[in-house]
Formats: sequence, structure tokens, C-alpha cells
Amino acid sequence: MSGTKTESGSASGGPWIPLESNPEVLTQWAVKAGLVESQAHFEDIYGLDNDLLGMVTQPVKAVILLFPITDAYEQKRREEDARLIAEGQPRIDPTVFWMKQTISNACGTMALLHALINSDVTFAPESPIEKFIDICKDKTPEERAKILETTPLFANIHADAASGGQTAVPTDLDTDLHFTCFVQAPAPPAREQGTPVAPDGMRVIELDGRRIGPIDRGQSADFLKDVAKFVRTTYVAHTASVNFSMIALCGGPSPE
Repeated sequence: MSGTKTESGSASGGPWIPLESNPEVLTQWAVKAGLVESQAHFEDIYGLDNDLLGMVTQPVKAVILLFPITDAYEQKRREEDARLIAEGQPRIDPTVFWMKQTISNACGTMALLHALINSDVTFAPESPIEKFIDICKDKTPEERAKILETTPLFANIHADAASGGQTAVPTDLDTDLHFTCFVQAPAPPAREQGTPVAPDGMRVIELDGRRIGPIDRGQSADFLKDVAKFVRTTYVAHTASVNFSMIALCGGPSPE
């Protein structure tokens, strides 16, 4: 599914040019933002079956999902958000970085930031993403969104990546496709207290700036397989659309 240009979100100022759902484009964006190239790269996930998942370079640090926004999805999203507000969910590691999306067509950038900042990768000193992380310390998700709206740190990086993919920049920036991100995090309070993580202590966390906050998606025994199972049952099973794409943030440099 790589090659689709898409980003979506609620408008705050003019819409951004969509990023392409393409691992080379995402890796280019990440390296220019400050990712040390030897640390990690993005690559396609070609399907949800175990044989295809087995082709993905390990370790997988994060997964970015592109999916179609439908009326049925929007209804389900609103219902789940209301339920989470009313009933709560398992406590999520408070060190997980999450921010609200307020910029139209910024969901690809949001997914990249959520994937990179919440993974154990190294950033170059004084790089744009290092500066952004420092500025966002102790800020609320809404304050982080305002910083992203106003910072010049990613403007040129985003423009270069948005115009450098395999498909042309669309003249109509409205889209019904959206990016979300999945990361792993230990159940609290392991990371806060610096204590060892129990064998069953890792969780799958979904990070989507359109939602009410980070969402716990269950225990993570095998991160990639657990994400694939959730995507199959929660996203793919409820639509006839084929407009899905999954890209993994994988450890190590891009394969030649």
C-alpha cells in the first residue's frame, strides 16, 4: 500500500501537504529530523499473516498504520472515547509522549513523532527533534500541539519529504485516510521507578492525536504480532476498503 499521500486532522491554520505512506520517505524525514541513521529505519509490513510478519526486520520499535476514515469508524471512535472517559482504562506509563493533533493533514508527522520519541533510538545532539523534545518537556498535549503549530523546526523537513515521494502532491488536500501509531511501553510503575519489567509487563499503546489520549491495547508478548492481531480485528475486519498500509520502525540501518 505504500505510495498513498495522506494526512488528516482538525484544522488549525492552513493544511499541511500530505506525507506519502512510504518507508523511504518516512526514513528520510526521520533522519533529517535527527534520527541517527545507524539506529533505525522504516520498512513496509506486507501483510498480517505470520509468514509476512516474519519478513520484517527485528526488533520492531513502533508500527505506523494508515487506514480509511469511514462513518462507521467515526461512530466507533466517538463511542470508545466516551467509554474511556466514563470508565477509564489500565494506567499508562506516564513517560509515554503523546500530543493532540490540531493541524489539518499533520497525522503522518504526528505518527512519526509518536513513533520516534517513544522508541529507544538515538537522536543527533541539537537536531530538530531533540530541540522539540526539550521544548515539550512538562507541557500538556494541547501545549505540545500549539508548539508544533508554531515551531519552524520541521517546516523544511516536512516540505522536502512531502514533495519527494513516488506520487504527485495532490491539489485537493482533503482526505479520508489517517495515520495512527502503536508503540510498546511497560506497565506502570516500572519505568518511573527504574525497576525490572515483569515478563508479562509490556503493553501495546495506540497513539493517535485525534483521540482522547494514549490508549492501552492490551498485553504485548510479541509486539508486531500483537499489533497485527489488533489491526486485523479492530480496523480491517469492519470495512471492505483495501486502503490500509502498515510501516514498521525497525532497529538498525536500512538494508541495502
